[in-house]
Formats: sequence, C-alpha cells, structure tokens
Amino acid sequence: MALSHAGLGLTSLLFLATSILFLLFVILAGVTDVTPFNKTYFLSAATNGITGARDRTQWTYFYMCSPGNVNCGGAWPAPPFGWAWDANPTGAPASLVGSHGANTTSSAFYYMWRFGWVFYMMTLFFSVLAFFTGFLACCGRLGSALAGLSTMIALFFYTIAVSLMTATFAKAQKAFSNDGRDAHLGRYGFGFSWGAWAGLFLSMLLFFIGSRAGKDKAPSGPSNGGGWGSRFGRKRSVRSRRSYDLNSRRVKDDYS
Repeated sequence: MALSHAGLGLTSLLFLATSILFLLFVILAGVTDVTPFNKTYFLSAATNGITGARDRTQWTYFYMCSPGNVNCGGAWPAPPFGWAWDANPTGAPASLVGSHGANTTSSAFYYMWRFGWVFYMMTLFFSVLAFFTGFLACCGRLGSALAGLSTMIALFFYTIAVSLMTATFAKAQKAFSNDGRDAHLGRYGFGFSWGAWAGLFLSMLLFFIGSRAGKDKAPSGPSNGGGWGSRFGRKRSVRSRRSYDLNSRRVKDDYS
C-alpha cells in the first residue's frame, strides 16, 4: 500500500505543480516579452481615440500594455480597469467609466477585478502551501488528507478568482464590442487560468483518494471471520460434539 500512496501523492503533486506554473504564467504576464508571457493577457481592445489611451490596450495581471505586452505602464497591485486611459476620459465605453480609480473606472469593474486580483494571490499562497504539504501524501493517509485540505482551500479561493476574472473581462469585451470597437479575450490568459483550476481540482481529488486508500481493507488474523479464528473455532466445536457423543455412549454403557 506504500507504493499506492507514493503513486497517488506524486501524481497529485504533478497536477498541483502544473497549476502553480500556469498561475505564474498569468501573474507574470507583461514582465518580459518571452513566450508565453508576451502572449498572455485577459483582454485586448482597440482604445484609439480614448483620452490618454494607447491605440490598442492589453490588460494583464499587473499591467496595461500594447500588443505583444510591450510599452507597458508601471506594475501595480490590483490596478483599476480604467487605468488604461486618463481620468474622466472621452471616447471610452460609458459602462466602463466611473468615479473609482481616480475617476477612470465604474464601481462594478473596479470591485470585480480588485477582488479577483486579490483571490489570485490567495490562491497562489495556498497552492504553494499545498505543494509542500503534498510531500507528506507519499507517506500515508494523514499526509494525503492534510494536502487535500490545503488544496481544497486553494481551489475555493481560485474558483472565486477565476469566476470574477471571467466576468470582468467578458463584460468588458462586450462593452467594447457594443461601442463599435474591436475586442477579444486572450486565449492564453483564459487558457492558463482555467487550466490552473483543472489542475487544482484533479490534485485535490487524488489527494483525498489517497487519504482513503487502504482504509477499508479488512485485516487478516485471528479476529477475521475467514481467518485463523474461524478455523480454530470450528475445531473446538467439533471436539465439543465428540466429547458429548463419547459421554453419551459412556452413560448408555453404564446402564446396559
């Protein structure tokens, strides 16, 4: 059974490591122009004619960039969606602009992306914690249960994160399109994000399977109904019947 725990633990760690790698591809997009970072973004939209905006803007985790994730602005934690343009801009879709983020972003898009951003960071923290805890899963059921619990927490936060991200940029893409501007979602950004979710889910599932491995196996031994105890019990029962039969014959012989 040790091999079973080791196999399940290593497979779970592989899925978890893949999930963390995909998360890093998303979070570090815009840091460098090396593939896949230069192709990873959530939304690309034509922003020409909007006050202070580029001709085309790509929204990444930390940055707003030009196509190819170049000419990016400064890295900023939880950047408001409307930082792609100036305050109180003209030419931007009305549903995206509001009083938040220094008069650049509507309240809905400000809070959806800000909370989504934060939950991404919480997911990364608990995913790394689960990865190191996952090495205990190779040793037995308790380690698998602890790793499964950590992964479940990471999956909970990440389900919220990726759902908010999807809602934010899908609605923004629709707003740009309704305004007559070309806009499309990033294949790599969405692919890595949802791929990371799948990796977390499979990892959690395997960790919990490992926590159950061997639990229902019946032990063999004197207490097992089909083991030594039953065989010895039958022998004792046979001896008792023979003793009774012999005693009966003795009684009959005495009276004959």
